[in-house]
Amino acid sequence: MRTLISTLFSVLLAGLLYVAWLYVDMQNSLNKPMVIKTDPLSFEVRSGESMKSISQRLKQQGIYNHPEYLRTESRRKGFDNRIQVGEYELTTGMTPLAFLEMLVAGRVVQHSVTLVEGWTFRQFLDALHVKDDLEHTLIGLSDEQIMEQLGKPGEHPEGRFYPDSYFYTSGSSDLEILRRAYQAMEVKIAALWEQRDKDLPYKKPYDALIMASIIEKETGKEEERPVIAGVFVRRLQKGMMLQTDPTVIYGIGQAFDGNLTRKHLQADTPYNTYTRTGLPPTPIAMFGTASLHAALHPAKGDALYFVSIGDGSHHFSATLEEHNKAVAQYQLNQK
Repeated sequence: MRTLISTLFSVLLAGLLYVAWLYVDMQNSLNKPMVIKTDPLSFEVRSGESMKSISQRLKQQGIYNHPEYLRTESRRKGFDNRIQVGEYELTTGMTPLAFLEMLVAGRVVQHSVTLVEGWTFRQFLDALHVKDDLEHTLIGLSDEQIMEQLGKPGEHPEGRFYPDSYFYTSGSSDLEILRRAYQAMEVKIAALWEQRDKDLPYKKPYDALIMASIIEKETGKEEERPVIAGVFVRRLQKGMMLQTDPTVIYGIGQAFDGNLTRKHLQADTPYNTYTRTGLPPTPIAMFGTASLHAALHPAKGDALYFVSIGDGSHHFSATLEEHNKAVAQYQLNQK
């Protein structure tokens, strides 16, 4: 009897020692850096994928050779149903345990696309089209069809999207980015419109978007934007034509070769502000907060004209005579 008890005790002790050794070995393994051959290494967790599948793929790729340890630790901590789908970035020195915690926390890779101030809507679409990590749903669609996809049928897309850097995860769609940019502009104009100056020649917020786009294309100097806005606002108030080149160029479209001629200025289009009074029918570009703020808070003064000096800044004039002299000096290189 004693021999049997002694044998059972020895077996039990051996079992306990093995379990203890196995636990220590598992913890040591889980806290040892994985094999990352390319730093960083992209690893995607697919929708509906189990920890068993994830750990097996790690082994198949030579990243971690003990998938059973990872599965056991995941079950032990109750992580199995908390793994989040997405693209993850594995880096040198990362341990299996850190990887597991990253999956549960959902620290997926963030990609970004930037909508640049001054771009047209089509330029923004081009920036989306080259992003391989986006799902492309808009390629081949017309502007009208894209706005319908956004739930905004009949709206012109130009100037409707706020320029910024938009972050997204792999698998997001180009339509999602557009929707976020559209909503950002809606929020921006709603807030700034309520704080606008009095007696502006705008009938509705959309007019301010048009003006902001013109200001954006006329100058890259933030301090000049309210001054240029003041010139255009006064011209509207006096019934003068805006006579701004960027609107003419936008009206020419893809046929514009970079050289604006007198013939272009005389050819009537809805965007030719040399042949038509008032604002053009739509914005002509994307614009930032500074241009929108300037459109709603133009600088006071008497200037009605401006001409480029050649260094990115402008000379402002109150009379046509003064303006003609400035044109001769800065544009025709005459004294």
